This record gives sequence, C-alpha cells and structure tokens, in this order.
Amino acid sequence: MGVIRNILNSRSGKGGNFFSVLYKILGFKPKNLLHYQKAFTHRSLNIKDEKGNAISFERLEFLGDAMLSAVIASHLFKAVPGGNEGYLTKMRSKVVSRKHLNELGKDLKLIDHVQTNIPKDQFGSNIHGNLFEALIGAIYLDRGYKYCKRFIHERVIEPYVDIEQLEGRVISYKSLFIEWCQKEKKEFEFEVYEDTGNDEVKHFAVKLRLDDKVVAKARATSKKKAEEKTAKRAYYALQNKIT
Repeated sequence: MGVIRNILNSRSGKGGNFFSVLYKILGFKPKNLLHYQKAFTHRSLNIKDEKGNAISFERLEFLGDAMLSAVIASHLFKAVPGGNEGYLTKMRSKVVSRKHLNELGKDLKLIDHVQTNIPKDQFGSNIHGNLFEALIGAIYLDRGYKYCKRFIHERVIEPYVDIEQLEGRVISYKSLFIEWCQKEKKEFEFEVYEDTGNDEVKHFAVKLRLDDKVVAKARATSKKKAEEKTAKRAYYALQNKIT
C-alpha cells in the first residue's frame, strides 16, 4: 500500500490535490482515498499489494458494474410497475450500454486522472466507461450503498433516464434485425467477404442477405462493427416492414 500512497501523494502536488478532484466529481467528501486511487490505476503500472495481488481498476470495474446494474434495476422496477421481466431487462441494457457508459466517463473527464505507463491516446473508447464503473465500485467500498445510489441517481438516472426516450433507443441493430427475422421466419446471413480497400488498418466487409437477397453492405475495422453497421443500414432500408 506504500506504493499506492506515494502515487497519491505525487498527484496531490500537481495544482490541486486528489481530494479536491474527487469532491468535484462525486459531489460529496470521500473518506478513504486509496479506494479511488485504485479506481484510477491502470495495470500497466504493475503495482501489487503486500500479498502480491495486482492493483488496478479492473476489480473495481467488476464491482461497479454490479452496483450500477442493481441501482438501475431498482429504479426501473419502481418507475415502470407494468413492465415485465423482458421489458425491464432491455431498458436496463439501454441505460448501462457500453456506449452510454463511455459517454458518462468522457463527460466527467475521468481519463485525465488515470495513472498509466501507456500513452492515453492509445486507449480505446471503452476506457471511459471502465473508469466510470471502477469509480462506482470505489464509492461503494468507501461510503456504502447509500452514497453509491446517490451518485448513480445524480449522474445517470436524473439527467439521462427518460422512459419514453429509452423505449425508442436502439442498442443493437443486429439484435433487432435478428429478432425480426426470427419472428417473421425469414432466412438471413451475415457474410464476410474480401475487402479490397487500401486502408492501413485492416477492415472487414460484410453483406447481409435476406431470403437470399443482399439488402445491405458495410465495412469496419472489426467483424462485429461491420455486422452492426450492415444491420443498421438494413434496418433503415426495411424500416417500414421491421417496425
């Protein structure tokens, strides 16, 4: 833990201490700063505790994910008394989607405070959402469920959770398209084909066939992204039928 304290102390001397930074982000006074220090520690620092366990935000990310899911589930359960299990599960997924969590992490500028041996511009966009979840995990360990719930309500539920808007938000066009095909008993196939582009970064190209007819094409830097992009184009091309 001495190493963690040294990192904390070194940061505190840079134009305003860590306590002040946290107070501004949290809206309340943190008690044990070490929990939050871990929430901003990347595994590339290779720090271990006295028992040899690696210290990074990843374990707190796991805890924060569970707490966020529980608080959002509780809110939706009370806010939509007529919603069945499937409806509530979909609505929760929209609130805690990776894209939304990344936006929340960016809004709070959490990446500005992460300690890492990797240049920050080399991180993917998911680092923002990961840090947001780790921060929630730290809040739970530091101040318990009450403060954890308060933070989630102030930072997530009050500004962003609108039931009507959530109902119209699409998380995955691919999932939506597949559900429609299964419901209508239609044959479909996402077909990866050769991409002849000259991009420096490798791209994947995908054709989406519906009843043996190509209804959309797209390319992206991963197969998953290409399939989602293709499904989105198919969704808008067939929107009148799907909706």
